[in-house]
Formats: sequence, C-alpha cells, structure tokens
Amino acid sequence: MKFELQYTDSKSNARAGLITTDHGQIETPIFMPVGTLGSVKGVHQTELKEDIKAQIILGNTYHLYLRPGLDVLEKAGGLHKFNGFDRPMLTDSGGFQVFSLAGIRKLREEGAEFRSHIDGSKHVFTPEKVMDIERIIGADIMMAFDECPPGDSDYEYAKKSMGLTHRWLDRCIKRFNETEPKYRYSQSLFPIVQGCVYPDLRKQSAEFIASKNADGNAIGGLAVGEPVDKMYEMIELVNEILPTDKPRYLMGVGTPVNILEGIERGVDMFDCVMPTRNGRNGMIFTKDGIMNMRNKKWETDFSPIEADGASYVDTLYSKAYLRHLFHAQELLAMQIASIHNLAFYLWLAGEARKHIIAGDFSIWKPMMVKRVSTRL
Repeated sequence: MKFELQYTDSKSNARAGLITTDHGQIETPIFMPVGTLGSVKGVHQTELKEDIKAQIILGNTYHLYLRPGLDVLEKAGGLHKFNGFDRPMLTDSGGFQVFSLAGIRKLREEGAEFRSHIDGSKHVFTPEKVMDIERIIGADIMMAFDECPPGDSDYEYAKKSMGLTHRWLDRCIKRFNETEPKYRYSQSLFPIVQGCVYPDLRKQSAEFIASKNADGNAIGGLAVGEPVDKMYEMIELVNEILPTDKPRYLMGVGTPVNILEGIERGVDMFDCVMPTRNGRNGMIFTKDGIMNMRNKKWETDFSPIEADGASYVDTLYSKAYLRHLFHAQELLAMQIASIHNLAFYLWLAGEARKHIIAGDFSIWKPMMVKRVSTRL
C-alpha cells in the first residue's frame, strides 16, 4: 500500500491524499461504508460502486469468523470474491466487538475468551489468531487486535488496557511478518492508538504506534461514551504525533459534524454504522440538515428527498412516498434511506477534499457544520 499526501489546508490540519492498494485507489478524506457480514445492509454492490461511489468498504472479523466461517471464506478465495466487491476492503480486528460483549467475555494476557452471540459457543481470539483470520478474509487493510476500553474508564484501567493493546500489537506485527497473503495481492496492517480520554496515555500510545512504521495508523477507543469535546481533544493530540506521510483512520466515528471536525484535525479515513443504522430507522442526513421521515410534516410533501442530492434515489422518490414506506414498514424504505445516507456521507467527504484542494476549506467547513446539524 502507498499513500501520497497531495494537499494540506493552510489554516488547519485538513489534508487530501491518495491511497493506492492492489484493488484500486482511494481518495482521502474518505468515508467507508460498514459491511459487517460481508454486505452493507440493504445495498447491492452495483449501487455501492456506481451510485454511492464507495471506494472502500469494511468487513468485520468477529462476525465473519462466526458466519460464514473461515472454511467458506478460504474456499471462496477471500471476501472480495465471496461478496463480489472488487475494490479495496478493510477488516477491523474484532476488538470493539469483544468490548461490546462485556458480559460474556474474559480478557487475559494471552487474548480474549468470549461466547458467540449466536449460539453461546466458546471462542478465543489471540493476536496471532486474529492475524490468521484476517489473512483468510483477505482485506487490503487489516487492523491489529486491541482492547477498546469504555469512554468512562478510570485512569488505572485505561493505562492497563493500553499496555495490553501495545503488547498485543507487538504480537500482531510478529505474526503478520511471519505470514504471507493468501490471495496474490498485498495486505497492510494498521495499529490502533488507545488511551481513553487521558492526554498522557494518548500521547504515549501515539508515540508507541508511530514507532512501528506501519503503512497507516488508526485512532480507536473514541465515540464510546466520552464527551465530544474530549474526543476532538484526543484527535488533535494524537495527530500531532502520528506521521504525516501515513493515512490516519478514526474508527467508528460518526455524525456528519464529527466527520468534518475530524477532517479539520487531520483525519483521512472514517467509518460508522450511523448512515445505515439511523437510515433504517427513518433518519435522513442531507446538505441542509436532518429529517425524521416518520414525521407527519412530510405526509403530503411531494418534493424530492433532496433536490440536488448525491444519489439517484433523491430525485426518484418524494419525501411523502418515503414517509409512507416507513409507516407501512416496507423494506424499500430502509433501502432508499441507506443508499441516500451513504451517498451523502461519501459526498460530504468528497466535498471536503475539493475544498482542501481549492484552498477554502476553512471557509466552507463552519458553514457546512451549521447546515448539516440543522433539524428540518
């Protein structure tokens, strides 16, 4: 994998770059749709590529390990061939899922023991095993196995957790270097900065991660319950340390405003389930603000979902029709909303890139923050 830093904003840390992988190029800043089980819920691959214009999507190591399982994925030739998406993919390591299974998992130095949320069967993820799983899945970018502490963790727990993540990282790197890609294309390993909301821990973790000279670096453990101003503070602190010539990935964040604030602070890559999950529940993100499509105010509004929207569904369907579909519990409602929201998120990242290149990002960004956070 290669990363070219193409432009930097003169009044902030916003950047525009180009990531090159064996499955294609990614223009940054970029939003990556989440395809937990090998699919972005309710969205065909053709829509992902042609309408939403997704340049990279995510798969989830924990979920794909449980279903369809490693035998199926390896026999298929990896996730790209299994799901038919021929552009870059990234897999998280399962660390966040293990964090979310707090009641049915045990953390040890060796790894994490957990029970499947599907059938209760017992499994163990070690750093070595996670690297082997991610090799079999075959994503272009593999995440290191980490522990994601809760946002309200006390200092001692956060420090202990960070130490465990760092030791696991060394084991991940060792296993990654001992193994080869299975499917005749290269893979990259990204380590993850942790440290909760404690500046000295975040600084220590960022320095440790930067010293590994990986192809890219991630910021984890944010948007997990901490105040939003603390999240922004941690992003700024970490990005002062992470190398400028490597892409920076902010994991699991967030709202359109979070993404704009992250870009301003030097983040290149984002993912979040919000556009699809919230979309399936009737929340539509637009250039002019947020709509709840279940509200009665849209009942006889026959104007397009978004007149100058980023997706073909925006002008094809009216607000009134989409509201009707949600109230009738038609599956098409969730599909339209997911396509629209993902296209909007990709549009927003693309517009940020254009304004960074044009040199007026610092003028455009505060205007967009105000617009996209308005409730319509």
